[in-house]
Amino acid sequence: MTNEAGFGKFRSLVWPVHRHELIKFVPTFLLFFFVAFNYHLLKIIKDPLIITAPESGAQVIPFLKVWAILPSAIGMTFLFTSLSNRFNRENIFYVLSSVFLGFFVLFIFVIYPNKEHLSLDSFSNYLTLNLPSGFNGFISIIRYWYFSLFYVMAEAWSTIMLSVLLWGFVIDVIPVPEAKRFYSLFGIARNGAGIFAGKLGIYFSLQMEGASDVASFLGPKESWNHTLMMFVLTICLVGVIIMGIYRWLHKYIYPERKFLGLTPDRSRREKISLKESLLYVVKSKYVLYITILILSYNIVINLTEVLWKSQLKELYPGAADYTAYFSKVTYYIGVVATIFTFLFSGNIIRRLGWKFAALVTPISILITGVGFFYFLFVKQYHIGDMGIVLMGLTPLGLTVFFGSLQNCFSRAFKYTIFDDTKEMACIPLSPENKIKTKSALDGIGSRLGKSGSSLLLQFMLLISATPAACSPFIFVIILVLMPVWFLAINSLSKNFEKMSQPAASDKATEPVSN
Repeated sequence: MTNEAGFGKFRSLVWPVHRHELIKFVPTFLLFFFVAFNYHLLKIIKDPLIITAPESGAQVIPFLKVWAILPSAIGMTFLFTSLSNRFNRENIFYVLSSVFLGFFVLFIFVIYPNKEHLSLDSFSNYLTLNLPSGFNGFISIIRYWYFSLFYVMAEAWSTIMLSVLLWGFVIDVIPVPEAKRFYSLFGIARNGAGIFAGKLGIYFSLQMEGASDVASFLGPKESWNHTLMMFVLTICLVGVIIMGIYRWLHKYIYPERKFLGLTPDRSRREKISLKESLLYVVKSKYVLYITILILSYNIVINLTEVLWKSQLKELYPGAADYTAYFSKVTYYIGVVATIFTFLFSGNIIRRLGWKFAALVTPISILITGVGFFYFLFVKQYHIGDMGIVLMGLTPLGLTVFFGSLQNCFSRAFKYTIFDDTKEMACIPLSPENKIKTKSALDGIGSRLGKSGSSLLLQFMLLISATPAACSPFIFVIILVLMPVWFLAINSLSKNFEKMSQPAASDKATEPVSN
């Protein structure tokens, strides 16, 4: 028995790719793998750099996301829209890739070796004496501005390279029928990259005893310096490989893509401004629903991650131990996400529909978050912790474990079913409106969710001083936000099912505006 794509039942589950499609599928698969590989390496290394620094901690994260990451996201979005008006899609990819790789080279060979001379200790000490303790996170941003800059660029890789450029490329060249078959396999590439990045992070963190002479220019001969150097050099090497694959795809498979965004006679490029992109998002009900999905996810994850990382810093205060543990979490996220993608993700979308698939992520976050908040409250308020201690367990250890479990499953589902359904929702849009939507939603929308929740957390920190003390307020915010997320999914699914049929025939229909 075969389905509409001509596959048998078993093959439609595990490998729904025709032989003639391999020439475009395989390099795109590798492109996903390497872009995600760098994303995972950057995610592993950016936190211990600034969280484990002296007089710093997880409370620095909400301040970073409001005062550093949000402005940089707006700047990157403006840069992307400006480049879109001057260059074709392929050249934009090379320009922005070079910006990232150039910074990482500058960081490891110039900034980090001279960090002692670049720290703003005097000014930061003055602020510490004159500001309330709730501002300690903001002061750490200033004191370690170079680590803050690295954190910003690491976050921007996720936004620009993965969400905007890579996914923008994929939704341009792959129609809905192929997307329903390919996206789950692309998810395996993304999540498999997490497995390799996690294993490599563990090796860099724990298996390299002492720093080699090659890393001596970074400062004292410590294993952490060698670890950092290997992370950054690996990221740069993979970046070069990414540009090579992207060039091959454009030269041999999709040479016509450079003309997307031009007027019909290809004589000039249609101008797309940042303001125009934002206005389109505001006016379109369809895109507003996608915005709510992105905002809801990022608010929930940002609030819970700050809590979890504050507990992780308490359990593992050293940079190497923190990095090793975070690498293990990244590894298990990759394992869970890969298994889920291979066995369930694509099949859920194909067999149960877009709406059911979109509901998986918020439901999983609710379920896995119960254990984390329960043991966090046990630790914070000493409710029923005597039985835990008698069993040889500590509230802190259990809080970190269940926080890791919650992070593992929520991230795994995000990398698979959430991203797939979000990107599929953009396919029915016209090429021009895809650019507007992708640049505005991924460039600003995701950061607005993180920065908005971080701003709330900042106000709570001014009152409660520590992330753990803010946990009851965070718990209430999440409970209120979840119904909004469910309602947005329900409304969006109705429009997507109507619009996806004409999109499959290459006749994109635009959503109705307000």
